[in-house]
Amino acid sequence: MQLGINLGYWGAGMDADNLAVAQEADRLGYAVCWAAEAYGSDAATVLTWVAAQTERIDVGSAIFQIPARQPAMTAMTAATLDSLSGGRFRLGLGVSGPQVSEGWYGVKFDKPLARTREYVDIIRKAMTRERLSYEGQHWTLPLPGGPGKPLKLTVHPQREHIPLYIAAIGPKNLEQTGEIADGALLIFPSADHLEDTAIQYLRAGREKAGKTLDGFDICPTLPLALGEDKDVAVLADTFRPYTALYVGGMGSRKQNFYNQLAQRMGYEKEAAEIQDKYLSGDKQGAAAAVPHDLIDKTTLLGSVERIADRMKAYAEAGVTTLTLAPAGFTLDERIASLRAGSEALERAGLA
Repeated sequence: MQLGINLGYWGAGMDADNLAVAQEADRLGYAVCWAAEAYGSDAATVLTWVAAQTERIDVGSAIFQIPARQPAMTAMTAATLDSLSGGRFRLGLGVSGPQVSEGWYGVKFDKPLARTREYVDIIRKAMTRERLSYEGQHWTLPLPGGPGKPLKLTVHPQREHIPLYIAAIGPKNLEQTGEIADGALLIFPSADHLEDTAIQYLRAGREKAGKTLDGFDICPTLPLALGEDKDVAVLADTFRPYTALYVGGMGSRKQNFYNQLAQRMGYEKEAAEIQDKYLSGDKQGAAAAVPHDLIDKTTLLGSVERIADRMKAYAEAGVTTLTLAPAGFTLDERIASLRAGSEALERAGLA
C-alpha cells in the first residue's frame, strides 16, 4: 500500500506551509500529492506550483469539477500538467454537487452518471491525439451545422495513458467508476465497512468491463492526528465540525451523498439528527451529535502504533493508496503527522 497526501484547498492562510508539507512528503517517498477545488482555489494552478517545486511525487486533482470545464479543456490541462511535471500527473474528476454545480457554475445537476461517462469518453479520445469528434446526449463535437471541424490535441503528454480517477460515493457511481476509470477517490472510508459501502460496487463495475480489481487504485482520504492513545477522544473532537459539515450540510436534505453514506454505515438515526441540527442553523449541536465511533472509524488517530494497526486494516480491506490529510495547528505539527504516517506504514510492514 502506498501513501498519498491531500492538501485540500489553497488560500486558507497556510499556502507556504502547504508547499513545505508537499516537499516533505516528496522527501519521505509519498506516492502522490492531491489538491482540491470547490469555489475558491482551482486545483490546476496549485498542482503546477507544487510540481515545479518537487522532484518525485505525483500530483493529482482531487478533484477537477466536471461542471467547471468542458471535457476537451480538461484533456488539454491534463496533457499540459503531465508534460510539465515529467509524467507525474494523475487526473481526478468528480461531478461536485447540486449546490456548487448550479449555484456557482450555472450547470444543471442532472444525469450525473451519463455526463461523467461522456466526459471520460471525450477526454480519453482527445488524449489519443486523433481528430476529436463525438456524438452524445450531453456533448456533440463538432457542433452540427456550423463552421467547427474535428481538431486534435497539439500537446504531447509525457505518457500515452494518464491515470484517471473518479470521486465516487453512491453505489451506481462506484460501479460506473470501476467500469470506466483507473482508480476511485473515496471519502469517509471505514475499513470495517469498505467492502459493503464501496469495493463490492467497484468490483461489479470492473467485471462489467471484463476486468478485475488488479491494477485498480482504491484511494481513500483520511485525516491523521498524532497523539497519545489516551487522548483519542480529544483528537476525535477536533474533527467534529468537519464531519458535521459533510454529513449535515454538504448538499440539500434530499441530496446529501455523505449523509447517505453515513446511513449505509449504520448511522441512520445519527445522520438524520446531524442533518436536522445543521440545516436548522445549530452547527454546534450538529457537531456534538456526531458519534465518536464514526469519527474514529474514518480517521487515523493516536500513536504511531495505533495508526499502523489501522493502516493494516485498510490494506486488508483492499486500499492500495491511502491518502492522508495531516492535521496540526502549526507547520511543525503537520510535518510531525506526515512523518508519523510514513513511520506507521513501515511498522505495519506495508512500505
